[in-house]
Amino acid sequence: MKITVICVGKLKEKFFRDACAEYEKRLGRYCRLEIVEVLDEKTPEGASAALEEQIREKEASRIVKHIREDAFVWTLEIGGKKMDSPAFARRVNALALGGKSHIQFIIGGSLGLSKTVTGLADDAVSFSDMTFPHQLMRVILLEQIYRGFRINANEPYHK
Repeated sequence: MKITVICVGKLKEKFFRDACAEYEKRLGRYCRLEIVEVLDEKTPEGASAALEEQIREKEASRIVKHIREDAFVWTLEIGGKKMDSPAFARRVNALALGGKSHIQFIIGGSLGLSKTVTGLADDAVSFSDMTFPHQLMRVILLEQIYRGFRINANEPYHK
């Protein structure tokens, strides 16, 4: 299976890069992982709603270039479906058994995703009602993907 994580912005802090590198290494035995970073737009302090939407659309145009028709596209959104780790693992497994060999996860920038991107998604997932920095979400997502593969392989993983 191929997993692609499309995310807005680069990881600036070394501790986030180190954590992602660790999960990328661990995931190597379960899938082909690709991380695609697209340029984020600077958001001025006190930006209007219209400017924020323009920024989301600029980021969307960069994201859309990487979305593949043959992939199952899963956006990370506050309003997405919530599930526990075993349910997430079952969903990934069901997609694989259903013939989807490529899953793309999309993490937006600090302003979230535009309707252009969310409209292209096959599904949306939410990891919490809380708001997390988009850089931290990359680490959390990779950890949950890894946990899901461990669950599906009936391998032990701390609870």
